[in-house]
This record gives sequence, C-alpha cells and structure tokens, in this order.
Amino acid sequence: MRYVVIGNPIAHSKSPQIHAAFAAQYALADFSYERLLAPLEDFDGTVRSFVAEGGKGCNVTVPFKEAAYELATHLTDRAAVAGAVNTLKLQDDGTLLGDNTDGVGLVTDVLRHTTLTDKRVLVLGAGGAARGVLLPLASARPAAITVANRTAAKAVDLAGLLQPHAGGVALTGTGFDGIKGEFDVIINATSASLGGERVPLPEGAFAPGALAYDMMYGKEETAFLAQAREAGVTRRVDGLGMLVGQAAEAFRLWTGRTPDVEPVLAMMRAGLAG
Repeated sequence: MRYVVIGNPIAHSKSPQIHAAFAAQYALADFSYERLLAPLEDFDGTVRSFVAEGGKGCNVTVPFKEAAYELATHLTDRAAVAGAVNTLKLQDDGTLLGDNTDGVGLVTDVLRHTTLTDKRVLVLGAGGAARGVLLPLASARPAAITVANRTAAKAVDLAGLLQPHAGGVALTGTGFDGIKGEFDVIINATSASLGGERVPLPEGAFAPGALAYDMMYGKEETAFLAQAREAGVTRRVDGLGMLVGQAAEAFRLWTGRTPDVEPVLAMMRAGLAG
C-alpha cells in the first residue's frame, strides 16, 4: 500500500513520520508513505502517474488543495463545502474520492483541551484554512461562530455561504474592527504567525478561561499565542495536534483503522523540542 504527501515545496513535511508511526501501531508492513514534489503546473499529471504506478492515496498540501478538489471524481460532503481537498483515495472502481480532514483534525484537538458545546467561538481569517474548519466546528454545537477577517466582505461572504450548511448554528462575518464581546475559543486561521505578526484583536476579546488556538506551530511560541499569553490566557494550544489529527483521519479513510493520536503527538512534540 503506497501513499504520499504531494506539495510544492514538500521537503519540510512531517507527514511521513506521522503515518509511519500510525502504520507501526497496526504492524502494517506493506504500508509505505513518502513525500512527492509536484511541478506547480502539473499536479494532475503527478497524481495520475502516482496512481498508474500503484499508488493508493495521497495527502495534498499547499498549493494544490483546490487543484485536488477539481481532480477528484467524487467528494465527501465536508470537502464539497470546504471547496478544497487535502486527502485523495483511489477507490475500487479506479475513481478518486476527495476528502478534507482538516476540520476533523482541528475539532478533535480543540476537544482535547476544552468543550465547544454552547461556547462562543471566534475564527480569525476567512481563507481556505478557515473555510475548511467552520462546518466541523459548527457540528460541535457552539452557541455561535464569528468569522473575522481584515477584509470584512470576505468574512461576511464566507459566513453567508456556509450558513445553510451549519445545522442552525449562527455564523457571522465581520472585519477585525467589528469584533464585539468576548469569546470562549479564539482560533487563528490566518497566516500572521508565519511572519511573526500580531492579529489586531480588541482588548477583552478573550473570555475568562478562554482557549487560544493557533493553527500554526513551531519550536517556539507563535506570535498569536504570545499575544494571548500577554492577554492573560492560560490555555494556549498550537496546531501540531491538528496536523496529527487530520493525518489520523486520512489514515482511517485509507485503511479503515483509527490510530491512537496521543503517542504520535507526543513523539512529534518531542521532535520539535529536540
């Protein structure tokens, strides 16, 4: 069983270590997982060649998630709504199933640290990262979800687009300057932390006991989590658990087995510190 993660660039991907650890839990000796660099102009050809050579599935990372969405023969409901695919599975009839496991990975990790039911949730950013997780967040039945973005219209449009699929949970879009009240969970889905930038949150946005969650992760504290710490937030989590969680869901889709995330997350955390 041959699987890969496809991206450009791809050398930095930690997915091979994660999936090797999952396969070891089930002693899957015939499971292999590698990195595959795709030319920017030929993602489709790279996937087709991989499948022709016996490949069974792949994870998809930047900048190809939208291309994978277009390539997939069939889409899961969550991939269709997200408008992006991060997991492809070769089906028995030779067609490709496209899925998006990012939201499951995020929600599973958030629930390791707090509850979401009846909580006030703020998602920062209205790009692909936010779009892929909003409905999985809504499925956890928070009181309401606010999407905030530098360009308010983008957040308003995204909330309006996904509202009919949110199961009755209210989705509201606004600009950063329109953030009002306090929130129990604030999730940074912007790329601000990559550049060490702060998000312009108003004072008092974090409710007492709030969770600050950054989809980014690294050896050092991210800029958003440093911002939360300075605001007095004690529950601060980076996105490494989301990475492992979305990989676990992809592994389940491919193999029918649900791996134990905890030891793999601990291994990856130790690798960051080392």
